[in-house]
Amino acid sequence: MNRDQLQKFVQYLISAHHTEVLPTAQRLADEILLLGSEINLVNGAPDPTAGAGIEDANCWHLDEEQIQEQVKQLLSNGGYYGASQQLRSMFSKVREMLRMRDSNGARMLILMTEQFLQDTRLALWRQQGAGMTDKCRQLWDELGALWVCVVLSPHCKPEERAGWLQLLSRWDKLDVCPLEEGNYSFDGPSLQPTMAPAPGSEEEEEVAATSPRHTVFGRALLAGELHWNDAYLQRILASDSYGPSLTGSVGGDKPTFDPQGRPLWLGEPFPTACARVDTLRAHGYPRQALRLASAIINTLRLQQRHQLESYKQQKKETWAGVWALSPLFPPAELLQKGSTCITNTEGWVGHPLDPIGCLCRALLEACRLEEETLTLYPDSGPEKRKVAYQHVPVPGSPGESYLVLALEVALLGLGQQRALPEGLYAQDKVVRNEEQLLALLEEVELDERLVQVLRKQAGLLLEGGPFSGFGEVLFRESVPMHTCARYLFTALLPHDPDLAYRLALRAMRLPILETAFPAGEPHPSPLDSIMSNRFPRWFILGHLETRQCELASTMLTAAKGDPKWLHTVLGSIQQNIHSPALLFKLAQDACKTATPVSAPPDTTLLGIALELGLQVMRMTLNVMTWRRREMVRWLVSCATEIGPQALMNIMQNWYSLFTPVEAATIVAVTGTTHATLLRLQLDTSRREELWACARTLALQCAMKDPQNCALPALTLCEKNHSAFEAAYQIVLDAAAGGLGHAHLFTVARYMEHRGLPLRAYKLATLALAQLSIAFNQDSHPAVNDVLWACSLSHSLGRHELSAIVPLIIRSIHCAPMLSDILRRWTLSAPGLGPLGARRAAKPLGADRAPLCQLLDAAVTAYITTSHSRLTHISPRHYGDFIEFLGKARETFLLAPDGHLQFSQFLENLKQTYKGKKKLMLLVRERFG
Repeated sequence: MNRDQLQKFVQYLISAHHTEVLPTAQRLADEILLLGSEINLVNGAPDPTAGAGIEDANCWHLDEEQIQEQVKQLLSNGGYYGASQQLRSMFSKVREMLRMRDSNGARMLILMTEQFLQDTRLALWRQQGAGMTDKCRQLWDELGALWVCVVLSPHCKPEERAGWLQLLSRWDKLDVCPLEEGNYSFDGPSLQPTMAPAPGSEEEEEVAATSPRHTVFGRALLAGELHWNDAYLQRILASDSYGPSLTGSVGGDKPTFDPQGRPLWLGEPFPTACARVDTLRAHGYPRQALRLASAIINTLRLQQRHQLESYKQQKKETWAGVWALSPLFPPAELLQKGSTCITNTEGWVGHPLDPIGCLCRALLEACRLEEETLTLYPDSGPEKRKVAYQHVPVPGSPGESYLVLALEVALLGLGQQRALPEGLYAQDKVVRNEEQLLALLEEVELDERLVQVLRKQAGLLLEGGPFSGFGEVLFRESVPMHTCARYLFTALLPHDPDLAYRLALRAMRLPILETAFPAGEPHPSPLDSIMSNRFPRWFILGHLETRQCELASTMLTAAKGDPKWLHTVLGSIQQNIHSPALLFKLAQDACKTATPVSAPPDTTLLGIALELGLQVMRMTLNVMTWRRREMVRWLVSCATEIGPQALMNIMQNWYSLFTPVEAATIVAVTGTTHATLLRLQLDTSRREELWACARTLALQCAMKDPQNCALPALTLCEKNHSAFEAAYQIVLDAAAGGLGHAHLFTVARYMEHRGLPLRAYKLATLALAQLSIAFNQDSHPAVNDVLWACSLSHSLGRHELSAIVPLIIRSIHCAPMLSDILRRWTLSAPGLGPLGARRAAKPLGADRAPLCQLLDAAVTAYITTSHSRLTHISPRHYGDFIEFLGKARETFLLAPDGHLQFSQFLENLKQTYKGKKKLMLLVRERFG
């Protein structure tokens, strides 16, 4: 500032804070005006905006109380997404402070950790034996990883590290301190120039025998034992050039450079080495982080090459052994048996230290274009701008770029064959970490150079044997490769379709299911893809099966128009996918892809959709579910898209695909609707052929399940006399075989509706013969059917009415029903209905045949029912009983001597039940 600006600045500052600074301002003014004052003896003036001295530690003001209160408040709102995001922002602030080498970074992390450990939910979760929420678990993981970065700091003082380790050790012993999940080793195999120690070796068995309790701080405590003063490590970090000697050694005969002269980093577990890279980045050493990352990748490459050579040699020896021993011994089994000693059991994707992610982020960060460069290419809309990367050469490695290394190491980690870790959260983390890595790769735009890397790595993955998840030998507990394969397939397809399909088809395997279900067989609960009862360790099995389905769908869509690949993919689907629900989804997707709106259908893909649908039908035939109806309807529509022959084929082979009800009510009906016939555009002869096929299907279903299929069969066969007669005969035969009265009445009503009253009457009599309504069943479900049958027989004529009376008497013992029927029949002459053949002159009398038999039955029923009701009657039912006697009297009076019969009946009641004085008094009051 110039003099005028400084004067104005001071005046405004004093004016704004006059009550606070005015005394100080006056004191300073007096000192300045005093010639011999101390202030005038010093040149210049202090500048608080200039920062600390060069020797001072970076240490800005930290409001500890505010941080503690903020973390406490956010943890109490832990169920909300915003709280987790704000806590992650605070973790990012810690990383920013570490990068600026601000000593308050560690202090802020201590304050946050103490609040995390005071979270009241920890004790509650521990008491209930329940796991913490996923959001909370992820925050604890990030906290543990941050502590590794802090403790592993390359520039901290020994006393600082000792203090941190003391705190971590104390926290580690707390009962509420969360444990690390996933059974990952803490002192796993070190990076070697050849291969890792074999699982099952003495070294591993010794580790397994003494596995201690590991909390989320366990890795930070171990990091306290690491140091940065290794001479060779310092040499890697210090420079990009390593002098003329390419064959140096460290502590023995371990090589320090690969055959190309590039540095290696050996003797340390891979996740630990990657934690060093993350720590260097976190503390503001990006160039050193890149140098170490390059050395680690050089080591991985060399290890991969030696593993591949070892596997090829073993494979060669195995085949030689097969021919020498017996050509009948399965070579795959021999290979698997011989390879179990060289597989990786511990995965790098999903590991607590996220080693692959650490390397990828460090390498990609070096290749990211600056924001200023990106503004030269403004995006066209409000969508999120895609991150842009460029090739940055790796010093000392001609032809290499950090972008190439990032892609290569990501594929090495994603394609590694590894066992699924234990625990729901650890398994979810594998999936989440895999998706995060693939999201990073999808940001990278593939140029020709990167495509070559993809092709090379894809080839190595296919040849990698038991070390690769894409190799020939896959073990039961291995994590499947579906998500990674989907990315590789999509990326490789435009450049090398053959390699893309080979890789994706190899990845379709899901070994945990292959060992339980042979190819083509469904699992016990076919529409439920999550079988936790069968595979209790595989909590994410349903998710993995869905990813497998997505890979298959991607291949089917890509193979459209290529019959060779379509059939190959279909074979893989049928061999590897065991969930009918997912197979059905694949079939639907394939059908939709095969039938675009504005283009002709792909007949091969349509055929594959139908084949998958048929497989689903066979797998779920004996599993009744609401989804079956949807599946059956879809299958008919898919067959219709293909043509009439496909539709007739499923009709002719219905036994193995559908239940009789499905075939008769959905397949036969939907396959012959007006819309279907219009869609098929058939000539007359072909249309009749389809109809004949549907009628045959309906008749077969009626014979198989007459109870549910007889009526649909009759309906479908209406327009064909011979088929209709055959369906009617099936109903008559079924009646003799036990077809229930309800179904017979339903078909009888249908016959009347179709104008066939005599057939309706015949079926009604068969139904009555099976019916029995007791004295107290006034509300029997068949009451309306009986009244309808009586009305039908009355409308037909006296002969039919006379024939049905004995059936009514034998089947119905309910007095009110009998009297109701009797009264209806006496209202008009029989045969007067439109269907009547023989007309009577006047209504029938109740005292003459054939109704006199019914009247006697009604009177007898009233007498019997009265005695039955009086046996256990209570006073609150006296009123109902008096009303019942009133209806009985109406029926008695229909007979010539009815009055006398009723009087005798009442006298009998009075004598028999004279003990019920109140009831008998009511009887006398009403009837005398």
